[in-house]
Amino acid sequence: MTRILVTNDDGVLAPGLAPLAAAVVAAGHDVVVAAPRRDMSGSSAAIGVMSAEDLIDIEPVEVPGLDVPCFSVEGPPALAVLAARLGGFGEPPEVIVSGINPGPNTGRAVLHSGTVGAALTGANFGVSGLAVSMGVGDPYLWETAAQVGALALAWLLDQPAKTVLNINVPNLPLEDIRGVRDARLAPFGTVRAALVESQGGGLQMELAEHGLELPADTDTALVRDGWVAVSALVGIRVAEGPAGASAADSLRSVLTAADARSA
Repeated sequence: MTRILVTNDDGVLAPGLAPLAAAVVAAGHDVVVAAPRRDMSGSSAAIGVMSAEDLIDIEPVEVPGLDVPCFSVEGPPALAVLAARLGGFGEPPEVIVSGINPGPNTGRAVLHSGTVGAALTGANFGVSGLAVSMGVGDPYLWETAAQVGALALAWLLDQPAKTVLNINVPNLPLEDIRGVRDARLAPFGTVRAALVESQGGGLQMELAEHGLELPADTDTALVRDGWVAVSALVGIRVAEGPAGASAADSLRSVLTAADARSA
């Protein structure tokens, strides 16, 4: 039995969290839920302002449909992950499961996703993470994404620590999903930010569908076409290739020349 933290970025009482947590419980795992008190979408891996004098406001809550310890956290999901790994909710979790997000987290815009940020934060603290999102629809078929998430978790548990999967599930009945595909990140998600107007000292922006044709093997296109898109992600690391060495050499030359001038 694996100790698992279930979180999200939409708030602890958002409708996608309970079905995912229930699926993880049904798979036989030791589950604790800790998620933002309010909607923290777009928070990426932010943890907010912290100091030794600050008290992080945490309260036990009852989440309908769940019979596991549940906590609301006054802060973004990455803060909940950090607190959990430090033992803030009992035994530290061995895996982070984040979701279900109502709407895909695809393309390079996953950089800004709190759902994905929670999973990547887990990897930064030495454990694997699973982010689960689904296509937009009315109604949302949460159980489809929850079942797919539980299956992905079973695979993830056999992988090396710090493995992170981003799973995007079409909003379809399970039997109507075409299958599962390995996916590369699209240039864009399903929507793009656009500036509507700038006046009176403020900016108004909106998220709008871009209408661009994306490569068929990208995550955004695959979910749109009825496939579960699976992308393995990595967090902060040094870039491969000569870029870092070249920058260091250049900076070293500048500093050496500056030292020579001041001598």
